[in-house]
Amino acid sequence: MTIAMSMKTTKSLSRRWLLASGACATAAALCPVSAAERLRQTPTQMLGPFYPLEKPLDDDADLTMVKGRKARAKGQVVHVMGRILNPHGEPVKDAQVEIWQANANGRYTHPGDNNPAPLDPNFEGYAKLVSDADGRYRFKTIKPAGYRAGDIMRPAHIHFCVTGRINRLITQMYFPGDPKNANDVVMATAAKDRHMLMAEILAPSADLEPHSLLARWDIVLEQG
Repeated sequence: MTIAMSMKTTKSLSRRWLLASGACATAAALCPVSAAERLRQTPTQMLGPFYPLEKPLDDDADLTMVKGRKARAKGQVVHVMGRILNPHGEPVKDAQVEIWQANANGRYTHPGDNNPAPLDPNFEGYAKLVSDADGRYRFKTIKPAGYRAGDIMRPAHIHFCVTGRINRLITQMYFPGDPKNANDVVMATAAKDRHMLMAEILAPSADLEPHSLLARWDIVLEQG
């Protein structure tokens, strides 16, 4: 799969977006907001020590399969989708979205990760894609496990680095209902805006895996 989406893929994504989000909610999101209703910037989060030292050649939007291998990565499939927006609610086209994460055992594919949990040879944990004309992004992955970092336990999360026309944002997306969320010191840096780091979990549409998750998360850049 190439980074640039084909017309067929874009149409399919648009249809699934309506199924997942609801036609009314999507239509509202496409309308710019007034000056008094400016959207708040998505909180920044730490880069973390496990940003990939070497980017895999297979960096498409499907992290569940590694090119040249037949087996799927272990764990629950998650389809993550959202939009890259500026504070006026306008889409940021062609934003570069990099994501990286731990596997279903809570371990990163990184030489510095000393977690004794096993690596998954069918999961590289990194992808790079570009938002479409409506600012939308989408990728398929595995729900990561939380892990111990020093004296703390981190909840499940996915790292994002988003580069728009003007701004670059490093942040993390979290999953609601994780008991580790409440005491996570990294999420706590967002203070009152920590809810903005939480994905909305929806039931999968009929054309997705029955036991998968659909996570919707919009990202707002400071200027776009």
